[in-house]
Amino acid sequence: MPADREASYEYTVREEDVLERLDKFISNLFDDHSRTTIQKMIDVGLVRVNGKNTKSSYVVKPGDFLEIDDLPLNEQDITPEDIPLDIVYEDDSVMVVNKPSGMVVHPAPGNYSHTLVNALVYHIDNLPVKDDRLRPGIVHRIDKDTSGLLMVAKTEKAQILLQDELKRKQTKREYIALLDGVILNETGTIDAPIGRDTKDRKKMAVVKDGKPAITHFEVLERFFDKTLVSCRLETGRTHQIRVHMAYIGFPLVGDYVYNPKVKKNDFGQYLHAKTIGFTHPETGKWMEFSTELPDTFQEELDKLREEDTYASAFPA
Repeated sequence: MPADREASYEYTVREEDVLERLDKFISNLFDDHSRTTIQKMIDVGLVRVNGKNTKSSYVVKPGDFLEIDDLPLNEQDITPEDIPLDIVYEDDSVMVVNKPSGMVVHPAPGNYSHTLVNALVYHIDNLPVKDDRLRPGIVHRIDKDTSGLLMVAKTEKAQILLQDELKRKQTKREYIALLDGVILNETGTIDAPIGRDTKDRKKMAVVKDGKPAITHFEVLERFFDKTLVSCRLETGRTHQIRVHMAYIGFPLVGDYVYNPKVKKNDFGQYLHAKTIGFTHPETGKWMEFSTELPDTFQEELDKLREEDTYASAFPA
């Protein structure tokens, strides 16, 4: 697979999955594709297990990480779902939504429901499909357990122009993150390439042959053993802020993937896409939106401030 190309779909085999031959497992997982189609894909190298090509007869194991390229999207439709949307802005061309933590952005084989896209197709007719019909109107993504602002294109022209602006690094994206540890620098820039972790294919990491990734950060507030920062993305790699902050020794609070001190939890990482700015595809005017932290995030900050106040009132 070329270095600048990511798998179309990824799946981690679970303990509760039926463990069977790779071709049968994938055809059952993505039941809108025949076993013969999957076998042909495996034969030509479009399927990898833990980063390597293998045979159709390979029996999958819990924890195996599957990467699948160019999976045909021929028969699966997106089911509209009446899921409430927190709409920050909307006109005939674009929408800005505030995604809650815990919601996946778009469907994928094996997970076709309860996503932001399912909600969007219920609320909006004829969302544009540029490259992938499982992602109508989607301009960019944020992780399932990251909350905050996303652009949605309501026309094909808007989708093309907004995605192009992202590629040209002209979109403004600022995040708020709560980190483990105290950063002494007021500001900083992390310029380190990101790619698939060679030791754990389910994760991303800073790797020598990864894609260029640049994150700028500024300290907003310090606590006894944590730091609140603002992060501005210059690039948009998978898990970029989470990987970069862990790389410099300050992983995100609640991040059970990249923070070794954290166990899996309901909320996930304390990361919020607070601000987004872009050029309106029709008017050409710059537009910028911000949103408040989710309640769980704000409550954690209030708790930390109370603890610091108490500690300062009764020094050791």
